Amino acid sequence: MKPRWLALLAAAAVCGAQAQTLTVGSKRFTESYILGELIAQTAGARHRPGLGNTGIVFAALQAGSIDLYPEYTGTIAKEILRLEGRPGLAELNRALAPLGLGVALPLGFNNSYALAMREERAQALGIRALSDLARHPGLRFGLSQEFIGRADGWPGLKAAYALPHPTPSGLDHGLAYEAIAAGRIEVMDVYSTDAKIERYGLRVLRDERGFFPRYDAVLLYRLDAARRFPGQFEALKKLEGRIDERLMIRMNAAAELEGRSFAEAAALFNQELPVEAARPRRFLATLFGPDFWRLTGEHLLLVGLSLAASIAAGVPLGVAAAKLPHASQLILGAVGVIQTIPSLALFAFLIALVGTIGTMPALVALFLYALLPIVRNTHAGLAQTGRGLVQAGMAIGLSPRQVLAQVELPLAVPSILAGIKTSAVINVGTATIAAFIGAGGYGERIATGLALNDNLTLLAGAIPAAALALLVQGAFELGERRFAWMARVDLNQRTGAPPR
Repeated sequence: MKPRWLALLAAAAVCGAQAQTLTVGSKRFTESYILGELIAQTAGARHRPGLGNTGIVFAALQAGSIDLYPEYTGTIAKEILRLEGRPGLAELNRALAPLGLGVALPLGFNNSYALAMREERAQALGIRALSDLARHPGLRFGLSQEFIGRADGWPGLKAAYALPHPTPSGLDHGLAYEAIAAGRIEVMDVYSTDAKIERYGLRVLRDERGFFPRYDAVLLYRLDAARRFPGQFEALKKLEGRIDERLMIRMNAAAELEGRSFAEAAALFNQELPVEAARPRRFLATLFGPDFWRLTGEHLLLVGLSLAASIAAGVPLGVAAAKLPHASQLILGAVGVIQTIPSLALFAFLIALVGTIGTMPALVALFLYALLPIVRNTHAGLAQTGRGLVQAGMAIGLSPRQVLAQVELPLAVPSILAGIKTSAVINVGTATIAAFIGAGGYGERIATGLALNDNLTLLAGAIPAAALALLVQGAFELGERRFAWMARVDLNQRTGAPPR
């Protein structure tokens, strides 16, 4: 079956599943994972966890790939709608209505942005409020990528408090706690319901100018989903106003400090469990956990289908680049430019283009990334074919097409195979990023490990991906040796030379 038909079937399957099941999304940080699980448990819905930052999850909501996700009023107002002032729910709904979206069900807690420092360092420098930071231009900041880029994040905060500090490099939120504990950074952005604030002894700096708006947790949803799933939306009303900051911090602590799963942490909404010490875990048990074979199958599907499509398109493009001098630079330049596009940016663009999240945009992105080595190696292999061999083929009456098929391409096969091998190995690694848009694979564990700063989970995703890359490379090398041996045997048979 051709890849085009596979794509159509996959899209139809996605649309069919979404038509029957309420789909909940979540961002890639602990609290969003937990709230996504809680919403899915309450409504009997499907949860697509850790889809990425606000831009990607909101694009998925607009495209209809998910029906709702937990969001915060400050983010909706400042980052999504770019509204001034402190709009309430009614004003947010008026602005969202033309997009076919709505906001409802305040969950009961405010999870504001803030900046924090280690208590002893803040005490030594006499820093209690955000305005005090301006007196210490040498402080080392470690801010999350999203906070750096948000209008209600670093750019606005820097202007509001006239901070002289340069914009720092982005640092994953989960890793920032380890960095500040180790003294590699001195100031980080936090969420006010982070369980690690107390664990790491941080001082939350006072926002005396009221720069940060309220970030009340709400549900951002598609208006058509509320009409399609009235019973499940009715069930979600039991969450309204039921989660205070204490409970949210407790659920975050269960996942981040006690080693509970996100589903177990979400279950604390209905039951009070004692605080536990971190659960000891064995690496092999984590590596070969219940999700291992599912993730392996998803990863192989992503790599296999995208590579097959890349071979089908890349080899003809490489031939065209070799045979059509005027098109050569255009083809090689185009596949080279594709390789330079940041993967998450390409995924976000493809979500909007394809109209869904998950496997489809991931396959398209991996297909595009795999083209360059195949096209270039096909072009190089054909360019290295001796002119004399081509002329000899023409002299015995072969047409240009026959010369290409019977002389040039067979001689270029080793170079083409090397390009395919390179693409396959690259795709195994790149496919881990596909988990950030809900496509699954080993990257799902890597994303969770980063969110929780859990090295064991992170390694349980990274090591199988690395092992699979080595297996793929080894399989291609065996195939190349087999091909070279068969080519020698064929040559010996044609020339009558003794086998070697």
